[in-house]
Amino acid sequence: MSLPIARTVADLRARIAAWRRAGETVALVPTMGALHAGHLSLVAIARAEARRTVASLFVNPTQFGPNEDLARYPRREAEDAALLADAGADLLYAPTLDAMYPRGFATAVAVKDLTDVLCGPFRPGHFQGVATVVTKLLLQALPDAAVFGEKDWQQLQVIRRLAADLDIPVRIVGAPTVREADGLAMSSRNQHLSEDERRVASTLNRVLRDVAAGGGAGAARQALLAAGFARVDYVEVRDAETLGEPSAGRPARVFGAAWLGTTRLIDNVPA
Repeated sequence: MSLPIARTVADLRARIAAWRRAGETVALVPTMGALHAGHLSLVAIARAEARRTVASLFVNPTQFGPNEDLARYPRREAEDAALLADAGADLLYAPTLDAMYPRGFATAVAVKDLTDVLCGPFRPGHFQGVATVVTKLLLQALPDAAVFGEKDWQQLQVIRRLAADLDIPVRIVGAPTVREADGLAMSSRNQHLSEDERRVASTLNRVLRDVAAGGGAGAARQALLAAGFARVDYVEVRDAETLGEPSAGRPARVFGAAWLGTTRLIDNVPA
């Protein structure tokens, strides 16, 4: 059975309103498509959180920098829709660019502090683009819950902050990172890795776990470069909630971002 697709905000809201009239709860899974097992795990969590599940598919141009991979980001809506149907989603929301950013669109959502560290300095404007599109998606659907992966931990904290600050009545649910057998965090960008790069890629998770076990961030950087990474943006230990400097008695995480060829990989683990 094919998955129903909504292309406009009005269509999305009409379908959700019908569920609401029937007394049903709704969960949202925002994605940019090119789905893999990690995305499908979010759908499974969403289905446990609510009676109905909407998955969105929108490659958001405002979160890509001028030299980033927007043009080559994989787009395969038909295949993604089939995967979502098999996973038990009830609706695919796949708006057009004009539906999301109509003529004259002039508003942006910016979250301070959380975006000044880690990926923030390396991807100027990225988190503003994420915050803006996620705010729109949450307000368009007004779900009971929205599910986001913990692989993008900084993004997850940004979204939790904006939902709280803007009084958006939605429960933000973090979903555990799904990994390949060798520890590599699943990502749509992994398909850009060559065979040699793919063999090296799992080193990122290994060195972050070494830091969590008491190793130094400097040694981790050197280990990544020695393994074949072209550049290391950062390896840092941060407070898990504020992303500030870690302090005794508070949860912390180890974060890393590094490049294999033209592909940037990120990951994080509990400290």
